[in-house]
Amino acid sequence: MSIKVKVYNQSAAPIKDLELSAKIFGVKANADLLHQAVITQQANERQVLAHTKDRSEVRGGGKKPWKQKGTGRARVGSSRSPLWVGGGVTFGPTKDRNFSMKMNKKMRQKAIMMCLSDKIAQSSLVIIDTLKMEEFKTKQFNAMLTAFEKEVLPADRRSLLIINGEKDEKARYSGRNLKGVTIINPENINIVDLITSRQVLMTEEGITSLEKQYSKK
Repeated sequence: MSIKVKVYNQSAAPIKDLELSAKIFGVKANADLLHQAVITQQANERQVLAHTKDRSEVRGGGKKPWKQKGTGRARVGSSRSPLWVGGGVTFGPTKDRNFSMKMNKKMRQKAIMMCLSDKIAQSSLVIIDTLKMEEFKTKQFNAMLTAFEKEVLPADRRSLLIINGEKDEKARYSGRNLKGVTIINPENINIVDLITSRQVLMTEEGITSLEKQYSKK
């Protein structure tokens, strides 16, 4: 069983039909799996920034502040004590924390296929035959996207993920500064980009690459 969709050229004109594999683009959504995939990716991208020093890391305090007995004050061994101002912090956040999570490769791929299937079902995934630029021109790249927004994609608010199977540097550099546009290669496809982007524009080569990769048993 296959799913038939239209293929457009860079002028947003339909040129032919393409059959997509239902095993990749016709997968039923599972909310729990999608949630797990998003949480896992966000956790693995999280940076550990907050770090407090404990009493072994605080500078100074090597000398005993006063003698053990005879002063009438409480005994103390170091000014690095957490009880003192400027001393170490007890149970504070440290850079040794690890937020990384693991997820089965097949589960991660299944979640991506669910997102792609939903985009197809909602007519939010458009296929273009090729995406190449003759020169580094953001203006020309934006004009091409505007044509698609007039003819194929909704133009109320640009939120577009472009998956270009052809590693064309001119296209990547021409579109990277446009607001609401993200350009990636098929090997970098991920669940967060798919979910946060309202529309997806994918080249035929990108489709072929995905089907070849995800059809492996």
